[in-house]
Amino acid sequence: MSATREIISTGNDLAAIAAVDAGCQFFAGYPITPSSEIMHTISDLLPAAGGTAIQMEDEIGSVAAAIGAGMSGVRTMTATSGPGISLKAENLGLAQMAEVPLVVVNVMRGGPSTGLPTRVSQGDVRQAKNPSHGDYRSITLCAGNLAECYTEVVRAFNLADRFMQPVFVLTDETIGHMHGKADIPTVEAVQAGIVPRKRFEGAPEEYRPYECGPTDAAVLNPMFEGYRYHFTGLHHDAKGFPTEEIETCRKLIQRLEDKVMAHRDEIELNEEFMMDDLTGEEGEVLIIAYGSVSLAAKEAIRHLRKDGIKAGLFRPITLWPSPAETIKKHTDKIKNVLCVELNIRQYTEEVERVSGRLDIEGLYKVNGRAISPYEIVNKVKEVF
Repeated sequence: MSATREIISTGNDLAAIAAVDAGCQFFAGYPITPSSEIMHTISDLLPAAGGTAIQMEDEIGSVAAAIGAGMSGVRTMTATSGPGISLKAENLGLAQMAEVPLVVVNVMRGGPSTGLPTRVSQGDVRQAKNPSHGDYRSITLCAGNLAECYTEVVRAFNLADRFMQPVFVLTDETIGHMHGKADIPTVEAVQAGIVPRKRFEGAPEEYRPYECGPTDAAVLNPMFEGYRYHFTGLHHDAKGFPTEEIETCRKLIQRLEDKVMAHRDEIELNEEFMMDDLTGEEGEVLIIAYGSVSLAAKEAIRHLRKDGIKAGLFRPITLWPSPAETIKKHTDKIKNVLCVELNIRQYTEEVERVSGRLDIEGLYKVNGRAISPYEIVNKVKEVF
């Protein structure tokens, strides 16, 4: 029996379906273009699967409710767009500090502020790296096609429970509203791959949820099961109670960093398209793109190769933490590098940082319209 299935759907609906298939039991959201269909769809599917979907009074209430559900031990999700992430920022910091797993889907639109609500953008890339104040490491995935609107949401739930923190899935208006065929895993395959949250099985009086190794995540048993501990956004000790003890505070914040950065091999995922024959010869072109823009980049590469220009695509699927070593490897080898984004240099700056190069070319658009393959072709021919 095949481990995949074909489905005709939109990116937003696929994100909702993925959550239910991955075992999500609680969703809280608030309507906001262009993500509203996720809430609409999951509000039908989740109760039928024994879960709860609720429309809250606003985005702040939505993330607060979702965090509360996560504290009770169930898989939980919220979905929104850029302005909603801005409103959720304080509570997202609470989830990072208290180490509460949560999946957040952001269907990006034009900004800042109200921006272009019905148009496409990738303007939330920097925001996804640091959605709240303080020291921690965000985990941010970015779907680049319809199938990944499903698979990356599934992966996000597993990563959230593995690392005990919010995990972000970026899509955008184009891919969220795109309607087409997707090959996705079967429900059985998804459920067989679920990574359960760790639990402490010892005596309740011995339970120390935040007493763990320097690169380990907290072990938070579900509430109401006899294990007592304290939730707070303050710096805290092994049982979660507030403290200002110097070394305890240092170790806590360093661990929030290291529990992610020491395990990047479990998080990083990339696609390399038509890169096998790129050897670093003069005239070769490396295009770096992600999300829906990568679809145009692939078509552009086909046209460029027909015109005798050997080009390939590197697409980060995990944006944060960035695939720094992989980017450096490719940019060290290939002279001509073009970053294509629906923002102004938000990921290009990361490519420059890890590559140490200041000659990275860029193609950017911020008027709410998609970048066409021909714009990419023309840019390559213009600058290289």
